[in-house]
Amino acid sequence: MKNIALFVYQWIIFMPLFLLITLLTALTVMIMTPLFGNRFWGYYPPHCWSRLTCYLALCRVQCRGHENLDPNQSYVFVANHQGAFDIFLVYGFLNQNIKWIQKESLRKIPLVGFASGKAGHVFVDNSTAAARAATIERAKAEITDGISMVIFPEGARTLTGKMGRFKRGAYHIARDLGLPVVPLTLNGPYDVLKRNSRLIKPGRLELVIHEPMPAASLSDEELAALIDCSRGIISSALWEPYR
Repeated sequence: MKNIALFVYQWIIFMPLFLLITLLTALTVMIMTPLFGNRFWGYYPPHCWSRLTCYLALCRVQCRGHENLDPNQSYVFVANHQGAFDIFLVYGFLNQNIKWIQKESLRKIPLVGFASGKAGHVFVDNSTAAARAATIERAKAEITDGISMVIFPEGARTLTGKMGRFKRGAYHIARDLGLPVVPLTLNGPYDVLKRNSRLIKPGRLELVIHEPMPAASLSDEELAALIDCSRGIISSALWEPYR
């Protein structure tokens, strides 16, 4: 009976409202960023959209670690990638002006892909080594004056809830720009909406913000150690089944 009620709620109430606020958010970003820039209009409308999405999905959100951040400092945030609700959890509750590194395929989503470009998010082009290097340069250009970047070093959502191998790109960006790396642990998105699933299961979402880790002037060996250390920190705050 509960599953039937959730199914009805998702498709009769959640989805129409979600599509409506997504449309309104995308249009707001598309109209306002060319006129006034993306520093405010590329962040705050999607920030509100993400919060509303979590609440509409009947999720309870818990956060800890905000005291570790300076709102005027730029960071490179690295997080585990549990599911689609990672985006809503971070965008809605990190409370930092952020840009995303996104898959190129997301550019094809009607309105949303175009709005993401206008908001200053960076699409990953892995077609060639030169294209990957250009992606990193575009990401660097967006991280200025207190604006930060969020990257999922795993590159794709987990299939099991457990973390995969971390790629180095985020850490190279942090080192090159002399910015701290901040590990984020995301709990709950895997349970709320698993990869390849279409049924949302309301539950608890948790965002854990760890202390910043300096990345400036690190050697390649030190950078590799930073990757392993940050991955271990993220893992340490995962709920037990996903460590």
